[in-house]
Amino acid sequence: MHEPKPAKARQAVAAAVVGNVLEWYDFAVYAFVAIHISRNFFPAGDEVSALLSTFLAYGLGFLARPLGGIVIGRLGDTRGRKAALLLTILLMAIGTVLIGVLPTFETIGYLAPVLLVVGRLLQGFSAGGEWGSSTAFIVEWAPSGERGYYGSFQQTSVVTGLLLGSGVAALLSTVMTPAAMGSWGWRIPFLLGAIIGPVGLYMRRNIDETPAYARVADAPAGDAREAWLAAARAFGFTIIWTVCFYVLLNYMPTYTQKYMNLSASQALWANTIGLFVLVAAIPAMGKLSDRIGRKPLLLACCAAFIVLPYPIFSFLVAGASYGSLIAVQILFALLISMFSGPGPAAIAEIFPTRTRSTWMTSGYALAVAIFGGFAPWISISLIERFGSPLAHTFYLIAAAIVSAAVIWTLRETAHHELG
Repeated sequence: MHEPKPAKARQAVAAAVVGNVLEWYDFAVYAFVAIHISRNFFPAGDEVSALLSTFLAYGLGFLARPLGGIVIGRLGDTRGRKAALLLTILLMAIGTVLIGVLPTFETIGYLAPVLLVVGRLLQGFSAGGEWGSSTAFIVEWAPSGERGYYGSFQQTSVVTGLLLGSGVAALLSTVMTPAAMGSWGWRIPFLLGAIIGPVGLYMRRNIDETPAYARVADAPAGDAREAWLAAARAFGFTIIWTVCFYVLLNYMPTYTQKYMNLSASQALWANTIGLFVLVAAIPAMGKLSDRIGRKPLLLACCAAFIVLPYPIFSFLVAGASYGSLIAVQILFALLISMFSGPGPAAIAEIFPTRTRSTWMTSGYALAVAIFGGFAPWISISLIERFGSPLAHTFYLIAAAIVSAAVIWTLRETAHHELG
């Protein structure tokens, strides 16, 4: 097997990572200013209904992810990973800028939420292709024995994008008055995302195709039944991963403002601290998985999210201090890193290189669309339906049980060559 040159591998991975950071900043920032979006794009009246509508639009962006995963993933398997990565970054920039310049409900009525959904669909289509294409690209460039470590930078870049989004929203909420933030300040994070186009395209246009893909580009696609089964495994593998991200990272600032009576600034800064810890922990967990295997870390994360969510959230809503919330955010970050570190390499290793981009992206994006994109909406709905701020914890617990069952059946792949 031809081993990628370390310097060239680092250069290629750096280009993918920088673009990935900008992509996920753009996609995630919506959740961090969701309260302001709800007040600008939906009719005034019932605040809970407006917030539900906002997160419903947020979730609709995820419905486009499987389609983007199939179309752009197929492009990645037929035209190469580089072509797919260039397309995703261009589409994300267009969708993000559209949201940032949209007129409000007060100006154009019901056309405002319609156009908001169009922007989210563009973002979702792009994100659906970006995740799988960048994961395949980074893991395929990794030197032998370091796929967990290299692959972890895919998730590090995703979380760095979330961290930037949360940090920008927190900073704006701190330095601007609530009235200014609600009126026009919420647009700033989206307009900052406009840099994704020129910066991302510049970073990615000169990268080389992965050596692994170049070797098999002209090979037959293989057995379709095996590909479907692998995609089904990736689907189950992803459920707890995506539910953790979108309940404990994206929805958390909204939750703590409402049920812990925190200000927007406090909630966002606590979330930002947790994201910072997560960014630091992911590479360490990826590197550890190269030594001890992927499954021990993945299963430990699932076990933690079966046992801990209910007692932790009970503690938070019973009157926990702001310092206690920060400690909980850090704990959640460390637990999520146990999955996010080895996760990219583990899910990529389920698939052969020739069809990796299409089928990995499809299985992953479908799970994210169903279980992740609507996680905030499902959480709010469960809390409203059962009249308890703890009801959403059962969603986390159920997701962990399903993913643990799937991961238990997978073979350990950390010490095998990439197929």
